Formats: sequence, C-alpha cells, structure tokens
Amino acid sequence: MGELGKRYECEDCGTEILCTKAAETIPECCGKEMPIKGARELPSSD
Repeated sequence: MGELGKRYECEDCGTEILCTKAAETIPECCGKEMPIKGARELPSSD
C-alpha cells in the first residue's frame, strides 16, 4: 500500500517520487516495487 507523505526511490535508476495520495498498491519502477526512501543523516555538531 502506498503511504501518504512517504518518498519512494527506485534502486535501479534512482527515480524518486513523493506519495501525495494514498493508494492500494506500492509504486513500481523498472519492473520492481519501489522501497520507501530512508531518512538522511544529519551532520554532527562537534
């Protein structure tokens, strides 16, 4: 199920999408389901 507000990224071509509407299917690209993109690491403050 496509989760509202989540970013998905294709592991093959790097295409990114932002889910703006809930869906009953997971987005697909290059013939495979797209995994949810993880959070970016914040720079450490020394």
